[in-house]
Amino acid sequence: MHSLSPCYMERGHAVSRSWKLPVLLRLPFCFLLLVLSGTAQQHPVGTSPSAPSDLLDRVVANLKRSEVLLDQYERVQRMERRKTGSDRDPFDTKMWLLFPGGTGVHKFPLAAEGKLLSTEGYRNDLEKFEKFLVWAAQDGTAQKEAYAKVERRRKERFDLIDATLQAFRFTLVGKEMRDNRTLLRYSMTPNPKYKPTSRNTTIFTKVSGTIWIDEQSSELAKVEGNVTSDISLALFLAKVYKGSHFMQERYQIVPGIWEPTYEQYDFDGRKFLSPVSIHERTFYSNYKRVGPPKEAVEVVRAELRKLPAAPPTQ
Repeated sequence: MHSLSPCYMERGHAVSRSWKLPVLLRLPFCFLLLVLSGTAQQHPVGTSPSAPSDLLDRVVANLKRSEVLLDQYERVQRMERRKTGSDRDPFDTKMWLLFPGGTGVHKFPLAAEGKLLSTEGYRNDLEKFEKFLVWAAQDGTAQKEAYAKVERRRKERFDLIDATLQAFRFTLVGKEMRDNRTLLRYSMTPNPKYKPTSRNTTIFTKVSGTIWIDEQSSELAKVEGNVTSDISLALFLAKVYKGSHFMQERYQIVPGIWEPTYEQYDFDGRKFLSPVSIHERTFYSNYKRVGPPKEAVEVVRAELRKLPAAPPTQ
């Protein structure tokens, strides 16, 4: 584990934002899966070792696999917030260690330089987290219910993805190089024949963008999108304005596994009657496999053994 300051923990994915955009913040995950669309316009670029449909099938399988494996990796998250998307320097920067706990991701706050602030507080929080991991590794009724909730949420994400299969048209428009690897670039536009079936799927009619696929590994390398028409959320209580932008980059963190390394969100809109702007740059680094709770608890115990002994109680 990395050096940490005192942490807070909660069951479930602990991600706090001043304005929650539950669907939009998942869109980068969705776009890759859209390439399975039977209406996608697929034009070959040069020669390819396999048919486009075969390539896209592998891309989808790899992305699903990456999401499952992410639940076994700790990583450092650095979030920079800016007042406007064009600001060079952030006005606020925060760092966390994200540690998987079986039923969710637990966030351990880090100092700006990533160093430990309080050894005593860190020890106390690790001891609490160790107990939680012991609980998560058990096979009782409460644990089964917690894991079932996680799987329901994952199914909801994939159901939303499935609903997008007819929502977009894709055109393979070219190739690009990134770090000596060839990326296939697809443009993405809404399918005019698509009829949304829910409030969430209506969002897909108001987004366009581009995806990049690593040709060698069939992995998603990058996704970028723009909001082309105002999007109403939460029964019209909030709105994301046209021109909002998002982007995600993904790299190979260990051989055969690709995960996010950078995300950018530039959203302007309103919540109730108040204007809201979200301009965030988030970096992910220091991926390290800790495994499921039964294995992760040993990582925590090893970290506890490295710490100096607690001072005697007065």
